[in-house]
Amino acid sequence: VQVVESGGGSVQAGGSLKLSCVASGYIFGRCGMGWYRQAPGKEREFVAGINMIGGTRDTDSWKGRFTVSQGNAKNVLYLQMNSLKTEDTAVYYCAADSPIGETGCRRYWGQGTQVTVSS
Repeated sequence: VQVVESGGGSVQAGGSLKLSCVASGYIFGRCGMGWYRQAPGKEREFVAGINMIGGTRDTDSWKGRFTVSQGNAKNVLYLQMNSLKTEDTAVYYCAADSPIGETGCRRYWGQGTQVTVSS
């Protein structure tokens, strides 16, 4: 499985970016896919994800600003980010989780895409 993110860049506060993720050799299943981010000096944190039945999950921190969606091809994931803030500056990673056995999951990470928001 190879996971590749794209769409990062530099934007001013209040602007928008749309990140894309393609997981090659990956079959979308019960474990789902998701977006994470890591700011300098901080731990990687969950942003938003999508599960097998199409349900999305995210955290209150980004509700109303970030939207996760899936492409027509189930191995493609997007993250639409609006009203960006300087604190959103981070490397954004895509995770593709592949089922192992009946209940396990194995995570495949992409290399990350840098998002820089300036004031």
